[in-house]
Amino acid sequence: MFGLWNKKKQLASPEIFARLGADMHSHLLPGIDDGSPDLDHSVLLIKGLMALGYKRLITTPHIYPDLYPNTPETIAQAYALLKNRLSEEQIDIDIHYAAEYFIDDFFRDRLQKGQELLTIQQNKILVEVSFISPPQEFHHVLFDLVTGGYQPIIAHPERYSYYHHDKEVYHRFRDQGCLLQMNLLSITGYYGRPVQMIAEYLLEEGLIDLIGTDMHHPRHLDALQNNLFAKDLEYILASGNILNSSL
Repeated sequence: MFGLWNKKKQLASPEIFARLGADMHSHLLPGIDDGSPDLDHSVLLIKGLMALGYKRLITTPHIYPDLYPNTPETIAQAYALLKNRLSEEQIDIDIHYAAEYFIDDFFRDRLQKGQELLTIQQNKILVEVSFISPPQEFHHVLFDLVTGGYQPIIAHPERYSYYHHDKEVYHRFRDQGCLLQMNLLSITGYYGRPVQMIAEYLLEEGLIDLIGTDMHHPRHLDALQNNLFAKDLEYILASGNILNSSL
């Protein structure tokens, strides 16, 4: 076990967060998904992330046609509004945008038609699936992404409870050429003990490549401020596997 069980717990400092590198999974753009509802909340969350120690943010609004039918255009518009507000308030933060794509028939159709996809960096694309039931043909879609020149980043795999009984699936994702992104709050128990245990397993197996806050609202910020401990973050960094600083 690592710092999570250390009796003398010290909260993670801004210096440690700064060493982690960019936050590459968040929902900070105003009013376009289930994240920040408006510019005031966006600014509050960004200031909170800066106070934690982050210097670079890549925010990733959902693209999920049934719920959040965003496009590169709607995302760019929300980003422009946010950038203008940050400039007005003289908030100096390196912030960019990509997207978190829900894997469904709409996504597969978009991929097959060669439509524009918003990437984290170069060819790296953040994807998610249902929390309720295993996605149909997920591995086929991942294959199509890889053969199409993309490198899929699977968002918060530790949170898909239907995979908890079959840990080999995480290794299979890696064998397919995917990167795995863990939510920081997963190791705090925020999403429950089963998720926490899988997060520990993935870290111990060296399967985690990227770390994200998955910031949606002030409750997430409060949990990061008050429940993430220095030794947890030091353990993550000591693995040498985390790619955030390269983004």
